[in-house]
Amino acid sequence: VQADGTDGNCVTFVLHDEDHTLGNSLRYMVMKNPDVEFCGYCITHPSESKINFRIQTRGALPAVEPFRKGLNDLMGVCQHVLNTFEVRLSEGLRGL
Repeated sequence: VQADGTDGNCVTFVLHDEDHTLGNSLRYMVMKNPDVEFCGYCITHPSESKINFRIQTRGALPAVEPFRKGLNDLMGVCQHVLNTFEVRLSEGLRGL
């Protein structure tokens, strides 16, 4: 959903089957971008499993760019955590 009177720099993305786990983590990753003026999310209703995720950027940067970068960065962090866990788990099993 694009805000009226904007050129794509203020957009609300609707993410289905998600909750605070993704919302807060993604918000943190997106806010690390200095071109992002505002980023926030809300749960529409406790009985619905969807979030409204809003991004507003400075200048002409389309909001979809920091959204995409935030998702990719978050996937990278999750992959690093998984890899580290698997290495430590295998090291622990060798010691048995």
